[in-house]
Amino acid sequence: MHVTSVPKEEGRPSRPDAVRLFDPRTCAFFLDVDGTLIDIAIHPDAVTVPSGLLTTLGTLKTAADGALALVSGRTVAGLDALFSPLKLAAAGVHGGEIRLTPEAPVAQQSATLPPETGTRISRLARDLDGVLMEDKGSSIAVHYRLAPQIGPDLQIALEQIVTDYPGLSLLPGRLVFEVKRAGCDKGVAVRQFMAAPGFAGRTPVFIGDDVTDEAAFAAVSQMGGIAVSVGRNLPVADLVLPEAQDVRALLATLVAQQPEE
Repeated sequence: MHVTSVPKEEGRPSRPDAVRLFDPRTCAFFLDVDGTLIDIAIHPDAVTVPSGLLTTLGTLKTAADGALALVSGRTVAGLDALFSPLKLAAAGVHGGEIRLTPEAPVAQQSATLPPETGTRISRLARDLDGVLMEDKGSSIAVHYRLAPQIGPDLQIALEQIVTDYPGLSLLPGRLVFEVKRAGCDKGVAVRQFMAAPGFAGRTPVFIGDDVTDEAAFAAVSQMGGIAVSVGRNLPVADLVLPEAQDVRALLATLVAQQPEE
């Protein structure tokens, strides 16, 4: 595992300090999924969960007394399927839905998009080779990993659609654009978790890799927590990890350091 520290203003944790502060007894862990816990794939359904990750997450959840949540652009149902049989607290669709504990029902934080929005985006996806539309109800992801050169034109077309429907916003990501309701993001979700029993009073730690995680980085920083960026040296980040395998190694190290019962 390679960990890179980034310069911070006085009073922010250095790399050794931050690693020491990742104490499951006092921290609340918020983890992005694609590009953070698991490696990016050409198609969202083509990802795999590496061997041992479920055990690591389950053990860390226990060590943190349940204060661990997935915070993802995927739906909560999709997260459950991906990490089955492990079930965790989770926020899905960039904060559009949330489940504060593994046993709680999923609460919808954002209304579904207008049907005509989906119709227009579907037509756009059909007209552009290499574009994949993923309808999540309260958001629509438009992936262009198979045709990265069309990114600028795709953005212009989607911005026009969003402009025609007040209350919608366009969220750029890693070779993906997400059409979603304004007002819901990963930062809002993290704040909801931190106000809930089991998370409140702990030091929030958010680990993410994408532009879609920046609201959560900002929220954690404002709450005096630790922001860990994967693959990008962001000014707000307290630590930078090169790639997802380094995140998995860090979490495995935390688990290995826990005293045996």
